Amino acid sequence: MTSFNSIKKDLENAGAHWVDEEVVVDEALVTSRNPDDLPAFNKKLIEEIKEGKHDKQHA
Repeated sequence: MTSFNSIKKDLENAGAHWVDEEVVVDEALVTSRNPDDLPAFNKKLIEEIKEGKHDKQHA
């Protein structure tokens, strides 16, 4: 996943694999770093919604 750099260590301590990328997708969970990434985040989120349910999802 990705997020604001200021919480990187907290996320890693919680078990996340954190990367510094504009948008990261993991089994339809879409994350981004900051408001500047919103155009890319929105584009990827729309792609994920169009794809529909992933095989590993339960809901």
